[in-house]
Amino acid sequence: MPTPTSSASRAPLLSTAEALSALLAAAVPIAETESVPTRDALGRVLSADVVSALDVPPAQMSAMDGYAVRVADLTHGDRRLPVSQRVAAGQSPQPLAAGTAARIFTGAPVPPGADAVVMQEQTEADGDAVAILHTPKAGEWMTAQGADIRRGAVVLPAGTRLSPQALGLAASIGCARLDVTRRLKVAVFFTGDELTMPGEPLAPGGIYNSNRFTIGGLLARLNCEVTDLGIVPDRLEATCDALAAAARGHDLILTSGGVSVGEEDHVKPAVESLGRLALWQIAMKPGKPLAYGAVRKSAAAGPAEETHFIGLPGNPVSSFVTFLMFVRPFLLRLSGVRDVAPRALSLRADFTQEKGDRRNEFLRARINAAGGLDLFPNQSSAVLTSTVWGDGLIDNPPNHAISAGETVRFLPFSELLG
Repeated sequence: MPTPTSSASRAPLLSTAEALSALLAAAVPIAETESVPTRDALGRVLSADVVSALDVPPAQMSAMDGYAVRVADLTHGDRRLPVSQRVAAGQSPQPLAAGTAARIFTGAPVPPGADAVVMQEQTEADGDAVAILHTPKAGEWMTAQGADIRRGAVVLPAGTRLSPQALGLAASIGCARLDVTRRLKVAVFFTGDELTMPGEPLAPGGIYNSNRFTIGGLLARLNCEVTDLGIVPDRLEATCDALAAAARGHDLILTSGGVSVGEEDHVKPAVESLGRLALWQIAMKPGKPLAYGAVRKSAAAGPAEETHFIGLPGNPVSSFVTFLMFVRPFLLRLSGVRDVAPRALSLRADFTQEKGDRRNEFLRARINAAGGLDLFPNQSSAVLTSTVWGDGLIDNPPNHAISAGETVRFLPFSELLG
């Protein structure tokens, strides 16, 4: 972690990898857990392995509608077999008598003694008997017991963030409740006398507070318990009061705006007066200013009683991108997720950018009908339109011009917003 100094803004720019590494090193997973109903666990993070107490499927099952048979009965003599029983899903079959067939349906347990299923399209029903028109191999159209899950197997390891299909998997082995990390508690506020809430008159020089809605939505996607302290005036005392209130009972204080070093940027001195701060300048575009530190939970609190602090830049695209690149993985790691890196795609650039920036650029782009990437024409950090138009971000290295046809690293929003 870089050491906070009064000249932090003049320090060499950190790479995005260096900044992320420092943040993740500070994100010690919280220890508190709770048990929740499986149906309510979407997006939560498992705090303990989910281990199966049974085989799935619990017996040999038919993979087709048809007839369960003994292969040996079809290798000689009459291929017309009497139907001795009918087995539907959820029923318990009797052992299959030699020289007979069992009418069976998809998902039904195969009768003991049967060693193959012949699909009904390869048979002809004849009253109480069936003509088998195909000689099956042993095991044909049968799903073995435990083919999906074996008893004692870890089906979902601790640290898994639960998707809809993970909930289904847990339910398939009978889990009615799951042990998860408790929800993270995040306090958030926004600095700037120019900020106005939608529905209120817009004064000269004012702007609507889009960041409050964007960041609130991003935190909701991560299942955080959010305390929204609203818009804080551009005054040091007000900023200190907001930070002191936010430090109590929260895991993270998240702010937008005021983290630079201008005369109206009060977040930096406020955090330094109530805790500690590393004010970073990151070699990325958009989103150069980012602050990490900690605020004491009380005036008498020691280092072990601090609340994490992250200050985002105020420009709407900068705030959005830095949240995705830094806050999201930080919160996931706090929740106990081990692999927080988004999966990137290698896609073709269907555009040319003749000059690269000295910083790591995150370019808003979308996938076109030909499977390549189109670039939003205005990459300004104030153009929020680009984040709705785009499908994700091109992670473009410093000083790298992009030629049409070149393969680039693309981070889909589906990976960054999930």
